[in-house]
Amino acid sequence: MGVPKSLRLLGPLALATALGAVASFTRQAWLPLVNATASQTTAVDESQPPVEEPKVLKLSAQARKNLGLVAKPAMVQAYWKKVQIPGAIVDRPGLSDRGVTSPTVGVVTQIYAFPGDTVKPGDRLFTLRLFSEYLQNTQKELFSASQETEIFQEELKRLRPLDDSGGIAKSKIIELQNQIRRQTAIIQAHRQDLLTRGLHPDEIARVADGHFVSTIDVIAPPPVAARQAATDIQPVSFSFDQDESGELAYEVQDLAAELGQQVQAGQLLSTLANHRSLYLEGHAFKPEAPALEKAAQNGWDVVVEFAEDDQEHWPDLKQAFHIRHLANTIDINSRTFDFYIPLTNQSRDYQQDGQTFIVWRFRPGQRVRLHVPVEELKDVIVLPSEAVVREGPEAYVFRQNGDLFNRISVQVLHEDRLNIVLANDGSITPGLYLAQNAAASLNRVLKAQAASGMRADVHVHADGTVHASH
Repeated sequence: MGVPKSLRLLGPLALATALGAVASFTRQAWLPLVNATASQTTAVDESQPPVEEPKVLKLSAQARKNLGLVAKPAMVQAYWKKVQIPGAIVDRPGLSDRGVTSPTVGVVTQIYAFPGDTVKPGDRLFTLRLFSEYLQNTQKELFSASQETEIFQEELKRLRPLDDSGGIAKSKIIELQNQIRRQTAIIQAHRQDLLTRGLHPDEIARVADGHFVSTIDVIAPPPVAARQAATDIQPVSFSFDQDESGELAYEVQDLAAELGQQVQAGQLLSTLANHRSLYLEGHAFKPEAPALEKAAQNGWDVVVEFAEDDQEHWPDLKQAFHIRHLANTIDINSRTFDFYIPLTNQSRDYQQDGQTFIVWRFRPGQRVRLHVPVEELKDVIVLPSEAVVREGPEAYVFRQNGDLFNRISVQVLHEDRLNIVLANDGSITPGLYLAQNAAASLNRVLKAQAASGMRADVHVHADGTVHASH
């Protein structure tokens, strides 16, 4: 017969009760020993020095060359906080391109200038065979009025002696003089009409003599007169480029007519271009409008970063960029509004097959990045973005002293794609040499040296200088 379950549970319970009673009666003997052991453990833990984060690394001259490391002294200066806005180079309406139109109805019989060619004002561009009944009638009327004027003048010359002797009535002489004045007015009107149709004064003189014009030459127009818009912030030259002879020149951008094509009066024949005066067109969002307006009102310089610009083969661009005006409409697709900055282009020319060709440094459609100033930060330290490395909320720079680099914690006030602005709070002494790049690489090397147990054999003085142990 088995032992009841209640009796089996009483055995261990009785044993535990007995041990607790024994420990209670003997605690004066074993309690001091336990306390002493705990004190010794605490003393051992407190005697261990805290683990310090590494701050100094050592790099050989070869390692610095491999990193392309550059060090420069820290300087306190002022810095303009800027907003970066994308943009593009565009033609300046009314100045960059000029359309050449047909002065009358006609057929294109000759083309003298093709895309890429350089022409000067007055050079022939097209020859048109006149196909205008109106122009033919005008020439006929001019010739007829010229002949009648000569007839009236001869009659007046014949009757003048009779008028002096009283042989004819005075009214006859007055009537002839009035006829001559009327015909002279008609001649002047027809001459002016033919001038507006593109005929040269010499051609009009031949028409008056009876030699009618059947063809007409379309020539390059005179250049835009230099002027200065009242709203421009800085002077911009609106004159066209010069070729090697010093004469003003255009470039034929495209043709809109072909040989044998009949064209109407006012129809576009070709487009002449001169990209000397351009615009930098920025595309900004509406929240950026107050900052742009303030920059435009104060005439602050805008820093322009040109994409795909070959600076080595062009002269320095000595031009200050200011916002001229802001658009008052918003694009419905991109939800941006535009602002415009005048740009004076650079050019050079070369000769080939007896022709002069122009090459421009900046071209419409080229992308730019505009750095518009919005706020001035004074008494700060400015470093390239690669000079600072971040670890969570901490930011570090590296101060160079020979082969040694000391990591220093700094406060970042502002940063953009190119620069980082640090507070001048005493963490960096002006004049100390700081690494201008490869901060992330230096930080990785510092951690690798600390993890491997390598010692830099250096110590840091109170003034922040780093020296080898001595």
